[in-house]
This record gives sequence, structure tokens and C-alpha cells, in this order.
Amino acid sequence: MSSSIRHLAFLTPGNYAEADPFAGLEAALKLFEFGEKHGFDSAWVRQRHLERGVSSAATFLAAATQRTRRIELGAAVIQMGYENPFRLAEDLATVDVLSRGRLQVGLSAGAPLHGALLGNRFHDAAPNTVDYSHKRVGRLKANLEDVLLGNDQTFVESAGGRVRPRVQPYAPGLTGRLWYGGGSLRSAEWAGRNGFNLLLGNVLTGENTDDFLQAQVGLVERYKASEADRDAGRGRVALGRVIVPLDGADTVTRKRYREFAAGRIERTLAPQGERRTLFANDLVGSSDEILERLRRDPVLPLVSELRVELPYNFGSEDYEQILTDLSRRIAPELGWRAA
Repeated sequence: MSSSIRHLAFLTPGNYAEADPFAGLEAALKLFEFGEKHGFDSAWVRQRHLERGVSSAATFLAAATQRTRRIELGAAVIQMGYENPFRLAEDLATVDVLSRGRLQVGLSAGAPLHGALLGNRFHDAAPNTVDYSHKRVGRLKANLEDVLLGNDQTFVESAGGRVRPRVQPYAPGLTGRLWYGGGSLRSAEWAGRNGFNLLLGNVLTGENTDDFLQAQVGLVERYKASEADRDAGRGRVALGRVIVPLDGADTVTRKRYREFAAGRIERTLAPQGERRTLFANDLVGSSDEILERLRRDPVLPLVSELRVELPYNFGSEDYEQILTDLSRRIAPELGWRAA
């Protein structure tokens, strides 16, 4: 099967040392600038909580709007269980306005992973009374829509004047740039039915098969089938893969890359845990070896957007070498052309 990649992206973890968060966050911002200069179409950052990484994607991307001019800016993914749908909408709309419409927002549903640990530092109500389902994601989208609140006689009065209330600022087109992280058939179907774009990554739930790639093909098929039930246009589907080319690396770095991959093979051999979690294989090797494996990937021909997911805890020079090899040696062979 042939592939035709038209959109090339990368996702960075935004790591930093415990004693120097500035250096790590600054390095991540510089990587966004690097990606723009090398023609990448979008740059994404992971949002992580209680870790040494970007805990507020909106804040980080607001800074990125002032360091870039063309490249799309993405968050993958914002876990809505930690968020207030109204307040997050205000933040995201502000970032989108500052970026002049370049923001891409990846989202997921579910209870906050660290909710029990955080306790009353986070919870304002008993957790079992809070709706952490897909409806919470839908509430965010509703807050980003072009809607006046109340009725014709509803106004907000302040020193700034008398105005009809709405979530401010309004960011035209942002609801069409919301993505959902699809890791199960149910989530892929929900995304398609509700007008979200689909993010595919390296982790999913093995519902009908132990084969990761076949399971992911099933997600794309379910998403596209559920879209057919809507009258609106079709959403974007972006595929994420961990890709680490060796070509531009020195001998010591190549050895380190291979050790990284070897340490992650075991998790790919069988479903993990009660949810039967499946992990994709990392693509580590020469550009020719990586291209051979990508051309055998049954998911790649189903999408036109490829996102390289950069490994955790690599250095800035490593990331730049990986992105350079990807943009010069690999992606052009898949049909991509630099912006």
C-alpha cells in the first residue's frame, strides 16, 4: 500500500531538570522555532501533571505564539478530568487569537489519574459526583462556539461597559481544530460522531486483536464510519509514531538510541493489564530501515498526517538530529514537502 504524507509534525515531552525548569522549557520553545525553520507543519507538546514537563499546555503555547509565525501549535493531550471546561475555553481561545488561528487542541476524557493523590488540593466535590465522561469534552467545545449567553435581555455591566455576555475572546474556527485521542473503538466513534479530529498514538486498547497495527486500522475505520453519520465535512486523522533515525547521530549516540529501543521491546510483545493495553514498536534504525517499516505499516496509507513522537529524556541536540533526519531523509520519501 502506498502512502502520501502531506502534513509532518512532531511532539516533544518538554522535559526539564528538577532544579532548572526554565532551561528545559526554553529548550522546548527553541525546538518549536527549529521545527518551523525546517518546514514542519505543526509542533505539539505533551501536557503532563506532577512530572517534570509541561503542566499547562495553554501557557506554554501562548509563549510559542510569540516565537513562531507559521507552524501550527498543538497540545496532546489535555486531560479534561483536570480542567474546568469554561476556564480552559477562555485560555485556549486567547492562545488561538495570539497565534492568529494556529492552535490545535488534543483532548481526552476520564477521571484525573492523580485525583486520589491530590485529594482536596484538587477536588471541590466528591469525585463520584463529577461527570468525567465525554460530556466534559463536549462542554469545552460548546464554550468555544459562537454563542451569546442568556436571552436578548441578558447583559453584563462593568467599568468596561454594558455588553451581551459570551465566552471571550471568540476564536473563529477553533472548534474545527479540536482533536480527540483515540485509543479505543468507543472513543474513535465518539470523536467521529461529534466532529472532532482524531489523534492516533502508540498506545491503545486491544479489543478484538493482539496485533497493534490491526487494532489501529480498526480505530480509523470506526472513526470514518461514524463520520458518515454526520452531514458535516470529514475530520483530520493524524498518526503518531516514535521514530529515531540513526543517520545523523555519532557512534555513541547510536548505541544509546538502540539501548532505548531495546528497553521498550518487552511491553510490545503481549497485551498489558486488565484493559489489554497494546504498545506500538519504536522505529529506530537507519532511514532506509525506517522507511521499509513505514511502508509496511497498514495505518499509514489511511492518513495524510504523520507526527513523530520524540522520546522522553533525550537532549536538545538529539531532538534536532532526529527532526533533521526525518525532514530530509524520511518524510520526503513518503510524499511530504517542506512548507
